[in-house]
Amino acid sequence: MNRLLRTVNRVLLGLAGLVLICGGGAALAAGLDLSVPSWWPWNGGNDVLLGAAGRDRLRDVGRWWPAVIATLAVVVVLALWWLLAQARRTRLAEVLVDCGEGEGALVRGRALEEALADEAAALDGVARAHVVLTGRREAPRAAVRLVMEPHAAPDEALDRLAEKTLARARDSAGLAALPAEVRLGAVGHPAERVG
Repeated sequence: MNRLLRTVNRVLLGLAGLVLICGGGAALAAGLDLSVPSWWPWNGGNDVLLGAAGRDRLRDVGRWWPAVIATLAVVVVLALWWLLAQARRTRLAEVLVDCGEGEGALVRGRALEEALADEAAALDGVARAHVVLTGRREAPRAAVRLVMEPHAAPDEALDRLAEKTLARARDSAGLAALPAEVRLGAVGHPAERVG
């Protein structure tokens, strides 16, 4: 779903940008009395979007205003859907933990995230850790952000995170796998004075 949402975002933003650039460039050219294509509806700085003759002609067509209103309503609904899709949380609310013998229990996703973050933050060289669980409740994925101390060794911290923290979480939850995407950052520290 995230990949689909990213693709829709890119396509819609690209189309909106293309329409705005082309329309704005053509309107600017017409306003500056530069040459514009013959099919372009505005030819000069004093032209209007819809002249008196056009308004009279559209007034005579009975379906014009309902069509305009329906089109605008569809555009508003699609824009609201797009906005809500951006705001929708992809974070897991709960994780299904295998208790054995076909039994399972639901654990709050936030609780597992906090436990993972606390354990990751306790690793040597890690200043802070933030974990978000995504995916399905039977097959979660972890997005881990580690903020490293200035003189830490990132490769060692990643090894300990994979071998201890994520492996322990995977085993205790009875998951077949717990894939993780880890992003590293560094703690900002003041420059050292050399004197």
